[in-house]
Amino acid sequence: MATKTIARPRSPGPSPDGTATDPADLLENTLAQLESLLWVCHGEDIDWCSGEGPRQLDNLLWLAAELARKAGELFQLSEKARRKAPETGP
Repeated sequence: MATKTIARPRSPGPSPDGTATDPADLLENTLAQLESLLWVCHGEDIDWCSGEGPRQLDNLLWLAAELARKAGELFQLSEKARRKAPETGP
């Protein structure tokens, strides 16, 4: 029986053309994170120390870190846009 592949960001990151990570990799990453989130939301008596627990916990922490990174990037973009916007005061 084949082992399940756990998605992780690929090295060096961006694709050779410098745009973004491969859509299939992004999809695999998102599905692994979603599976872990659903597993935790539905699960009762979750054993975080054995079985699927450590893998699912790792994926949840990965999801939280990725969301925090994206939120930071969005904040920076919103600050740049705010600074460039003309002030509309009284």
